[in-house]
This record gives sequence, C-alpha cells and structure tokens, in this order.
Amino acid sequence: MTRHTPPTRRATGRRRGVAALLAAAMLLAQPAQALARCTNETDQAIFEVEALKTELMVVATTCKGPAEDRYNDFVRRYQQGLVVSNRGIGQYFTRAHGRGGQRQQDIFITELANARSNMARQLGSDYCARNSGLFDEVMALQGVTDLAAYAATKDLLSSGVTACPGGAAPAAAHSAPAARRSTR
Repeated sequence: MTRHTPPTRRATGRRRGVAALLAAAMLLAQPAQALARCTNETDQAIFEVEALKTELMVVATTCKGPAEDRYNDFVRRYQQGLVVSNRGIGQYFTRAHGRGGQRQQDIFITELANARSNMARQLGSDYCARNSGLFDEVMALQGVTDLAAYAATKDLLSSGVTACPGGAAPAAAHSAPAARRSTR
C-alpha cells in the first residue's frame, strides 16, 4: 500500500507559481480587444499615416546608415501626402481641443515616437532586421494614395497610443443660424 505524503512548502510554492504563470500566459494569448478607432475614417487614415511615418523615423534613427537615407527617400517620395496628413492631424487636434490643440498634438506625436522607440528597445538587436524591410514595402507602393491603406495594415497604433486620443473629435460642424423668435 502506498503512503500519501503531503507536498512540501517548496513544491506547493512551485505549483502556485506555475499556475500563476499559466494563467498569465492564457490572458496574454487571448486576442487583444480592438483599439478605439476614430469615428471619421479620414481622421483614422491620417493617424495611421502619422504612425507609419513615426515608425520609419524610429527605424532610421535606431538603425542608422542606409536607413537614414531610405527615410529621406520616403519623405521625398511621399512629401505631398505627408503634408496633407500633417495638416489633417493639426485640424483634428484643433477641433478636439480648441486653442490647446497644438499642445495636445505635440503630446500625441511625442507619445507615439516614445512608444515606437520603446518597442525598438524591447526588440533589441532584432529590431533593425525586422523593420528595415518596411522601406522596401513602402517604396514599392504605387503612390501616395496607397499610403494610408498600407499604414493601416501595419497595426502601428496598437502600442499604447490611440488614434483620435481623448475620444473621436466631431467633424467640423456647420450649423445653420438659429431662427429668430418673434416677440409680438
């Protein structure tokens, strides 16, 4: 007959640790909830392009050498679209925050760059090998009209920085003047 011996404290602690590790792994393995999107698809596209531009800038500054030249090539090729995107971001933040819009835009741009830089640091030496190919992909696009759709496929806003931060800004309202009431 086999005699049952109670587990030692060390064995019990290991089991709890393994159970906690498995629970954490299961939580991380679940699909991430969809990030908030802008209510306006034009605004969403503008934020996607800004995230792509930022990612390419981080690749250039992190990987140096040819990546810097390739970033400059990207900016030259898509200058028209990048100017429109930058103007759109400014308009979004002005609509959403009024006179504080420029400050909020600066905060967003800084947080986006920091999030992408932190991702680069986490990946370490693998970052440049993984992301330098973005330049090949973006330069192979037909033109500026393909930039937003391409940017959306890269999921660059999921790193803790949300498109349309602070809630989606309403489109600029064009309200009709209120009708005057007669006081007769």
